[in-house]
Amino acid sequence: MASRSESGLEIELSGLSLHRDGRRVLEEIHWTLRPGERWVLIGANGAGKTQLLKVIAGAVWPDPASLSARRYFWRRRRIELVEVLDRIAYLGPERQDRHERHGWNFSALQVVGTGLTRSDIPQGSLRARQTAQALAGLMAVGLARLAERRFLELSFGERRLVLLARLLATQPSWCLLDELLAGLDESHRRKTLRFLDRHPGSWVLSTHRSEEIPRSATHLAEIGEGRLLRAGPIDERDLRPRRRVSPALAPRRSKKTRGILVACERADVYLDYRRVLQGLDFAVRGGECWVVHGGNGAGKSTLLRTLYGDHPAALGGRIRRRGIEPGVPLEEFRRWCAIVGPHLQANPPLGETVLDNLVSGLRSSIGLDAPTTPTERRLALAMLDEMSLRERAADPLRTLSYGQARRVLLARALVLRPRLLLLDEVFAGVDVDTRASLHERIERFVAAGGAVVLTSHHRDEWPRNATHEIDLRRGQVRYAGELRPARG
Repeated sequence: MASRSESGLEIELSGLSLHRDGRRVLEEIHWTLRPGERWVLIGANGAGKTQLLKVIAGAVWPDPASLSARRYFWRRRRIELVEVLDRIAYLGPERQDRHERHGWNFSALQVVGTGLTRSDIPQGSLRARQTAQALAGLMAVGLARLAERRFLELSFGERRLVLLARLLATQPSWCLLDELLAGLDESHRRKTLRFLDRHPGSWVLSTHRSEEIPRSATHLAEIGEGRLLRAGPIDERDLRPRRRVSPALAPRRSKKTRGILVACERADVYLDYRRVLQGLDFAVRGGECWVVHGGNGAGKSTLLRTLYGDHPAALGGRIRRRGIEPGVPLEEFRRWCAIVGPHLQANPPLGETVLDNLVSGLRSSIGLDAPTTPTERRLALAMLDEMSLRERAADPLRTLSYGQARRVLLARALVLRPRLLLLDEVFAGVDVDTRASLHERIERFVAAGGAVVLTSHHRDEWPRNATHEIDLRRGQVRYAGELRPARG
């Protein structure tokens, strides 16, 4: 696909700062991005990566005193922001969340077409040339076969790639890619990395994983607590993976035999008259940790939401939950079963604070329908202390970074003191230290007799005391049983 990188767009930040809601987000940023460069942006959750990319893209305004610190040059001639907007394309998780939040369920082709019309939703039918451009974008990411599929029917990873196709269709000079590879399976990660290596344009890619750094990357920038710590040519040392440090007390697998908490018996699941899961037949007991793996679109998220009760089993199969008999409401099950998933992060009630979010976990609800009680506040604050999130209690959930929000959602699940945790890609978009912390919490939960069912695309995210696995392929269970030895 053609690119306008040869046009020579240079971006210069000189002493740029940003404050939001009284909190310092960026401070004294000095950074120059030149045509042809390919940057990797690293930093811990909450360091300011997303806001920095948004400032560059013109989606966020810096502090008034810093307005002149953001400059753009076209063929060495300074130009204004309004002339740059169609030459810089930003893609972050919140655009994907926006479709979920508003129920925008257009076809994949239509979603890509909105990039060409610079709109959030389709502006009528695409012209023949626009249709060809949109299809070319889908072909570039290997999803042309899904052109007519509805966006909200796609898997998390497939949605991310459709939005990448949307970005590419605009042929930008600079692509700003915020955690692009989070949520992609191994096959799609390899394809996307190869695509970035072949792409002739300039880009900035933020990531928390060294194995996700494209071979063609030329430069690396690191940000910490809102400050640019370093920026320059990439070094071989930057490609070495950081491994999580084992906690001082290694969790042990529970040896006690516990009863079944939830069981699927020959269960199929249909969504919109289309079978998305087939042949679910397994049981989860206390003290077990199940890992669900498979490619994008395999049905992993649907499986977890089925266990939680969001989707019923079709006639001929059933799902048994401890204590839930005819006449007993499903809410009784949800008093001791908690779920974490992208769907909860995508659509928090407007203005909901971190503390409110945890209280809603205590009530197994979305949002609050009554004021917080003193007991609920005490329990929620205690859990925030445990998760080192107390200082963010009053912050709106939507202002947190993607990784920070993941930590809050796990805290929301744990505040219920559940017996069963359903964790859908809980490690996606979190930095290596946060992954280590979440691992320890999950492993200790299992060691204490709790049960976990989690989805993951990375073997290094599997808890050390994982006991069972489910291999899903396009909605079919290929294997469900005790953990098999790792291949290779």
